[in-house]
Amino acid sequence: MTKDKKNKAAGRSRSRSWQEWRFWRSPVLMRKWVLFAVALLLAVIIVPKGGLIPASFSPGDIAPRDIKSPRDMLVEDIELTRAKRDAAARAVPLAYRYEPSAGVQAIERLERGLVFLSQRLEDVGLYPAEDLLPRLEADFGVPLTPEDYGPLLGLPLDRELVGQVNTLLKPLFERPIVASLQSFQDDRHSGIILLESDQERVPSPQWVERVISLNDALHDAEGHLAGLGTLKAVQQQVLLKLVQQQLRPNLVLDRQETEKRRLSASSQVTPVLFQIKKGEMVVREGERISADQILKLQVLRDSGRSSHTLQSAVGLLICIMLLIFVGFVFAQGNISKFNPDRRDLLFLGSVLVAHFILIKVSIFVSAGMGTVLSSIDAMTYYYAIPFALAAMLVRIVLNSETAFIVGICSAVLAGVLFGNSLLVAIYALVGSIVGAHGVRYCQQRTTLYRAGLWIGLTNVAMLIGLHLLTGRAADMQLLYRLGFGFAGGIISAVIVNGTIPLVESVFKYTTDIKLLELANMNAPVLRQLMIQAPGTYHHSILVGNLAESAAESIRANPLLARVAAYYHDIGKIRKPLYFIENTGGQRNKHDKLAPSMSALILTSHVKDGVDLARENKLGSELIDIIQQHHGTALIKFFYDRAKSLADPGVQQVDERDYRYHGPKPQTREAALIMLADAVEAASRTLADPTPARIQGMVKKLINNIFIDGQLNECDLTLRDLNEIAKSFTRVLSSSFHHRVDYPEPVHIVKAKSDGSDNAATHDKGNKVKNANTDRKSPAQTQDFEAVAAQGGSANLKYLREA
Repeated sequence: MTKDKKNKAAGRSRSRSWQEWRFWRSPVLMRKWVLFAVALLLAVIIVPKGGLIPASFSPGDIAPRDIKSPRDMLVEDIELTRAKRDAAARAVPLAYRYEPSAGVQAIERLERGLVFLSQRLEDVGLYPAEDLLPRLEADFGVPLTPEDYGPLLGLPLDRELVGQVNTLLKPLFERPIVASLQSFQDDRHSGIILLESDQERVPSPQWVERVISLNDALHDAEGHLAGLGTLKAVQQQVLLKLVQQQLRPNLVLDRQETEKRRLSASSQVTPVLFQIKKGEMVVREGERISADQILKLQVLRDSGRSSHTLQSAVGLLICIMLLIFVGFVFAQGNISKFNPDRRDLLFLGSVLVAHFILIKVSIFVSAGMGTVLSSIDAMTYYYAIPFALAAMLVRIVLNSETAFIVGICSAVLAGVLFGNSLLVAIYALVGSIVGAHGVRYCQQRTTLYRAGLWIGLTNVAMLIGLHLLTGRAADMQLLYRLGFGFAGGIISAVIVNGTIPLVESVFKYTTDIKLLELANMNAPVLRQLMIQAPGTYHHSILVGNLAESAAESIRANPLLARVAAYYHDIGKIRKPLYFIENTGGQRNKHDKLAPSMSALILTSHVKDGVDLARENKLGSELIDIIQQHHGTALIKFFYDRAKSLADPGVQQVDERDYRYHGPKPQTREAALIMLADAVEAASRTLADPTPARIQGMVKKLINNIFIDGQLNECDLTLRDLNEIAKSFTRVLSSSFHHRVDYPEPVHIVKAKSDGSDNAATHDKGNKVKNANTDRKSPAQTQDFEAVAAQGGSANLKYLREA
């Protein structure tokens, strides 16, 4: 093979390997593998139930410790139960299957063959000799030998003789015929039942008297044929042989049906049970173990360890896969916020598996505690298990819709784990929903413990309701359950509080608690932004105020909106002086640049911001918002300048070169940052920011962004946009308020009164200036982002008035 052929073969091999790798890494296949792995692990965890069970003993062994019954149990008396079931099986009558049509069909075959022979005697040429034997075998339904063939052809048959044979043999064939009359009579004394044409009946004594054995029937047939004097002895023997071949027992013992009925009767016998009371001493330390005690110990082992077979394990695996798969498909098709990626699936699977490992360990601990403290039922400890843990973690990290689906799945599986208990499933589901709701805006650590308190109170109420539902009287065990149920809520909050940092570290999530840490203005990136780009820093603070207020009005995440606003422009740290808010009155650097270069610098701050966010591990949520906060908006100022400078004879200016690279906002919080960024930038250009002018500017900007299609990929509604506009107007109107002049000292007022009218006029001008010390006239500033946001038709329709 030449070198070129080897290179081509190696290239094809690498291409094939890459395609196979891409296939196994495909999102669809990845979801299936995660689903199967989670279902398999959960099945392995759930199948072996039980706690601390006693060891295996043999009769005569010495008990190493005291063993008490942890609960009331019923023990089956195997020997007595077996005896009752055997008696029930013996009482079942034997099933005999009677087929009267068999004799009728035999007589018809015999008559058909004899009629054919009589017809051939009348007309010898009716059938050729070579076709006679197959035809006779077909009519009689039995094989014929050459020894039988000759005497049959010599029978002196006519219509009368055929009728005599039929008349003599028909009553015999219609009688019930058994193989052994003695066996039938013995079975009759034990009890028999007749099965005839899918009906069953008890035979009458008259019918039983008609039963005849097969040998007796053949003997009677021989006597009937001997009475036909026209037949020779050889011909009688041939006819008798035909009758013997046709005659079969039509009353037969159906052993399979009889065994089936006996098994059914045996299975309907309820086991004979004796009771073991809770706290009863099964065996004492140092005592020799008897056979009865071994039986009780076996029951204790079986109660704590279900004997699931491989078949039940596979069945559980299938059920778990269907539960998770159906829940996933339903949520993905009907819940807009449910769109988990690969990281989310791994997180959800890990949470479910870890949750049930914790539950299983808690079951073993509870069984051990029940053995040590016999005054408290071992099952009472189960109510302290943190069933709401999984839903709380998912709600903090992802969203409420996903937490609800996880809560349903974990509750159903918890019910399966606890012996298919519907009450446990309801208890776990209600606690999960309350816990997920309690941590919906987890902006403080105390929120977790407040949610845990509500879970505990809900558990208490649920236990009271379940106790009343079962109709049992109040006792000390109820008080223990209430206490452990309340503790279960607090335990859930404690575990979640300790687990959140681990989840943030392993899966790189940005939770509300992480956002609180990032909101610290002393964070390294924000301090760098404050020092190197103070104008951008101040702008980000104002955008945060606008976005947070708007997020509260549309029920988005206010904390995420505020923190994202703080970091959305950190990319301007790389080139701060190319952005007008950081120039400090210096000459504009864009005056000496081509419009295309200026647009390139402006768009680069998004990429620089994403790089800085990744370097500082801000999390995927903030990185996505930084990347999307300009969408694919047009930088109108430089686009218009490029068109004005372009030579008409040369290629036209491409609008795509003056747009941000996107993507467009995918979430409501990202869209809020885009809107707040544009509104805050444009508000700096207002010379007289009255509430009416602010409201007009805000609505015009939102309309421009909406018509430009920047909000097409997020789920903001027109109602949301209206609420956002009202929120922006309210915040900006409060920011641009006017203040009264402070009174001056008396001696200054007296000195001014002696001054000229020009001085008074000059003071009046200062008052106007003091009222707007932080404003610049439109001619003094060129905020290119504000110009880009305000670009568009002057005749655009505003949003509806509030």
